[in-house]
Amino acid sequence: MKIGVVGASGYAGGELLRILANHENFKVTYASAGSNAGELITSIHPQLISYAGQRFAATDVSEINNCDLVFLALPHGESGSLIPQIADSVKVVDLGADFRLESQVSWEKYYSGNYAGKLVYGLPEVGNNRNLVSTSSRVANPGCYSTAIILGSAPAVHSQLVENENFIAVAASGTTGAGRNANINLSASEVMNNMSSYKFGGIHQHTPEIEECLKAVGNSSIKFSFTPILAPMPRGILATISSELKKKISTEQAHKYYADYYAKSDFVKVLAIGELPQTSMTIGTNFAFIQVAVDDHANRLMVSVAIDNLGKGAAGQAVQNANLMCGYPEIAGLKQLAAK
Repeated sequence: MKIGVVGASGYAGGELLRILANHENFKVTYASAGSNAGELITSIHPQLISYAGQRFAATDVSEINNCDLVFLALPHGESGSLIPQIADSVKVVDLGADFRLESQVSWEKYYSGNYAGKLVYGLPEVGNNRNLVSTSSRVANPGCYSTAIILGSAPAVHSQLVENENFIAVAASGTTGAGRNANINLSASEVMNNMSSYKFGGIHQHTPEIEECLKAVGNSSIKFSFTPILAPMPRGILATISSELKKKISTEQAHKYYADYYAKSDFVKVLAIGELPQTSMTIGTNFAFIQVAVDDHANRLMVSVAIDNLGKGAAGQAVQNANLMCGYPEIAGLKQLAAK
């Protein structure tokens, strides 16, 4: 299949090119890059030697419409105006936020610009999403924090283990989560040997996305207090999620709920009791690693989740969704393990 990557010079775009270079069913025939159009792909992504000699193209709808499927790895606000111009025959996976939210009110509260609408939400392991993605030609890829937090919460919501309006999540992400911006706060001199919260006080834009997805899983209102942290590493997310238990259960029982929920998943792995997720287990992969425990003292369910923000949190998950949309095995092109 002929594949396009729009926004290929960014971190997620580069990761898409890396994964697609080894995909048995997809071939990149078009890679565009806004202000980097005309530059060699390897001048931005020197590790992508299989693209040696190839240059980024300009973004052109006619070129997009020559593709069978296109990935949009664009800054917030850009895919909302681009997708309506793309031919119906072209399948689209949008890595941006423009089409993730069902609520226009939530969009206007957490984002800027016009509300573009809602596409099928591409987190296959949760609820009925796998079936919806498989029958869709337009899919909104989830945010990176949202992916980790939803995966860590969905089994508890589905099994009615916890108070759904009492969730607390704290998650640390590497600097690539902010995109390839010339921002002094993301420079190595500022980030190394330092950690800090940001968007403090429940204002992070992934909050409504998390709540909407989990509401569909549990058919009940969901409320999250979410605090993100910038960690001194390039990539990876480690999330800790907790909520008050509705009934007394053991860690072993909670662990079984989670293991059963993800038993058929190729990518979400519930670790043996006592083994904790580490971000280094995920780098360059589409895996999510989960551990669960019961805090008897506080009567809370505790969940730890690790993903690669550029893998399961972006490009890997986008390819997983594309596989489903095109009728290929979910694991196609995504068999690599972390090189810890």
